[in-house]
Amino acid sequence: MDQVLALRPFLPAADLEKSKRFYQALGFKVTLQEAGLVVLKSGSFSFILKNFYAKEVAENTMVQMLLRDVDAWWREADPARLVAEFGVMAPRPPAMQPWGMKVGFIFDPSGVLWHAAEVPF
Repeated sequence: MDQVLALRPFLPAADLEKSKRFYQALGFKVTLQEAGLVVLKSGSFSFILKNFYAKEVAENTMVQMLLRDVDAWWREADPARLVAEFGVMAPRPPAMQPWGMKVGFIFDPSGVLWHAAEVPF
């Protein structure tokens, strides 16, 4: 019997409040905030920001977000508008990748890389 209800990764945040605002600007909703932790959610999926930062960890953390239509999500979320406000690296718009998925790349304020990927089926 399958007992797993969800997987919620903990993501590092150099500045917890800044990271929280960044993800809210992308459309995630805060469902819980406690000392040093923020739970963010979109639909039935969530992740946890942790008030922790180690450059080597943050810049080697990646999250893949699977979407039905990456172009539609990208237009709505408009990650390019977050560069000036949050000082993040410029996102790379969705494009077909050599491994067969259409993926856009977004960097959060701590350097975590998100793959906004379209489900290929």
